[in-house]
Amino acid sequence: MIELTNVSKSYNRGKVKAVDDLTLTVKPGEIFGFLGPNGAGKTTTIKMIVGLLRPDAGRVAVEGFDVAKDPLKAKQVTTYVPDYPAVYERLTGLEYLNFIGDVYGVPKAERLDRIGKWLEIFELASVVTNPIQSYSHGMKQKIVLTAALLPAPRVMVLDEPLVGLDPRAAHQIKELFREHCDQGKTLFFSTHIMEVAEKLCDRIGIIHKGQLVACGTMDELKALDRTEQSLEGIFLELTDK
Repeated sequence: MIELTNVSKSYNRGKVKAVDDLTLTVKPGEIFGFLGPNGAGKTTTIKMIVGLLRPDAGRVAVEGFDVAKDPLKAKQVTTYVPDYPAVYERLTGLEYLNFIGDVYGVPKAERLDRIGKWLEIFELASVVTNPIQSYSHGMKQKIVLTAALLPAPRVMVLDEPLVGLDPRAAHQIKELFREHCDQGKTLFFSTHIMEVAEKLCDRIGIIHKGQLVACGTMDELKALDRTEQSLEGIFLELTDK
């Protein structure tokens, strides 16, 4: 579960309000899609959830742990994939995955089993002993997603996770997202791909100029404006005001 209560964050000494009094709950077992135009506050919100930024006001909690007061406990149950695959590029893929396994305390037997499974799914087994700096952007994205899945976290937070993936890998990761949440776990991700959000997400939140302008299932979002029945149309209508 993820809970944000009256969360605000400003930049440039308060002149730019990136997130404005945001209250939001993402429930266990839920795939939650977070949409918004560029500069709407999506990445700032995500960075506050994972503890990379402190809110100016309000409270962020993950699985009941206050991110500000209990940061290590919150991070132990969370994995994060940023909008660009930031990795230690001089490590091999396998060294990087073992490093992540050590950080999260994943037992070696479970680690080997999970790594083998994801490497086969993402077709990385043949390159996992190569330095990550030799990988393409898509391969780096796959190794980062593998690392995020490795600890079997209660909460996954992903910023544009499908960017750079080929169609087969994108299809596979969407199936893994559903499998993750079917186990009662939580997944929060931002995307600009409306079709993915519409088909995959249990609920969708739309942020615009730092404020949550809509949140709900597709049926609930459609009820907001009867003239628009697609997520793309609803999104454009709400963010054009």
